[in-house]
Amino acid sequence: MALLEFDPSKSMDIIPMGRAAIDFNPNELNRTLDEVRTFTMYLGGSPANIAVGIARLGKKVGFIGAVSDDQFGTFVENFFRKRDIDTSQIVRTKNGEKLGLTFTEISSPVDSQILMYRNMAADFAITPEDISEEYIKNSKALLVSGTALAASPSREACFMAVRYAKRHNTKIIFDIDYRPYNWKSFAEVSIYYSLIGQMSDIIMGSREEFDLMENLQYKNNDVADYQLADKYIGFGNKIVIIKHGKKGSVAYGADKNAYKVESYKVKLLKSFGGGDAYASAFIYGLLEQWDLPQCLRHATAHAAMVVASHSCSEAMQDAASIDKFINERMNEQVITPVDWKVIL
Repeated sequence: MALLEFDPSKSMDIIPMGRAAIDFNPNELNRTLDEVRTFTMYLGGSPANIAVGIARLGKKVGFIGAVSDDQFGTFVENFFRKRDIDTSQIVRTKNGEKLGLTFTEISSPVDSQILMYRNMAADFAITPEDISEEYIKNSKALLVSGTALAASPSREACFMAVRYAKRHNTKIIFDIDYRPYNWKSFAEVSIYYSLIGQMSDIIMGSREEFDLMENLQYKNNDVADYQLADKYIGFGNKIVIIKHGKKGSVAYGADKNAYKVESYKVKLLKSFGGGDAYASAFIYGLLEQWDLPQCLRHATAHAAMVVASHSCSEAMQDAASIDKFINERMNEQVITPVDWKVIL
């Protein structure tokens, strides 16, 4: 049984909100960034990648964000348009802000680093006045990226979007997506993450990100995952997903069913990009009204396919490809019902 019901009368399926960026992925693998000579340019940024993933799966997708008023901004808009993602709510910056640039290092299949340039980042330039109530009203879901809360006026724009979503029964998905850049303090992180978490319908993040949200990172932390899930389900969330890296993750439903999620066995090319693929297939399943285990199975399959590819955005798969991947690995049991108080 689906845990979340979407209004079928709404014309758009989902609107991710936050950063679109440029990824430069190295063509020379298994070496450090200082030894790389050439890169391939891709669309990047977690909300942008998720938008591409959900659109690839056949859903109607919009986007709210700001891009630089230059060729890189044009690249982002054209990339979206070619994939039928609505760009009507993407604004161009007016004060010289530039698109964030991400140089990735694939020093081994299991060891990757990211070098970000985000000084005067364009995505932080979105303002509350840029947010259209009508646009959000006509969407089944709004996805807010936690990175968009790191600075003003993007932070206030997110809260404006959430206000409109609550007013019009547009479901709110909070992808915690913590990046240390641009935040002034851990206390600031905790304030804004917890506020959005209390207003959302779904929260996804690593255990470290939940600790930041609860300001637990400096404490003798004996708070269990299920206690965090209980707290945010108590605020009205229907699903809370807490990730533990190689140990897997646990998805908690408001129906008090919990599932451990493990990874499919694939040959890794890189260790990043899986989270965005996971989110896109998971949200697709929710929009299809699947039950939680089916959503999770497709999410972890999609993640495995993308971490085996050079790109993130351009490696997103269609539904038939994910189904084929799963059917070829029926002997791998990656979704297991567990006790609510399971400890990973």
